[in-house]
Amino acid sequence: MLPNEKFEKKYNQEADCPIGATVDVIGGKWKPIIIWILMHESKRFGELHKSIPSIALKVLSRQLKELEADGIIIRKAYPEVPPRVEYSLSAKGESLRDIMTQMAAWSKNNIMEVPQA
Repeated sequence: MLPNEKFEKKYNQEADCPIGATVDVIGGKWKPIIIWILMHESKRFGELHKSIPSIALKVLSRQLKELEADGIIIRKAYPEVPPRVEYSLSAKGESLRDIMTQMAAWSKNNIMEVPQA
């Protein structure tokens, strides 16, 4: 993929499931974690990597590019030396706050803790 190449995904067939479209944008191993971290505050690339030490730098970079291309996060580059880049949730990303909180609660109640019968 070329550096300036945009990611483009279209969902216009009647057979496309809207949940599938959402999972395609925010699903996977790393994207929900990145979104969860950015829900609390903006982070620089290095800070994100420290927050998720098991992610490879190349994978983190790719996930951030995809989230940016899908309008979930905003990448802000500051004209400084050395360069500084911060990532934050866009308005579209902020609209995921409720669903991410609900998924976290479901996980805590059904996976992380043994449900009471």
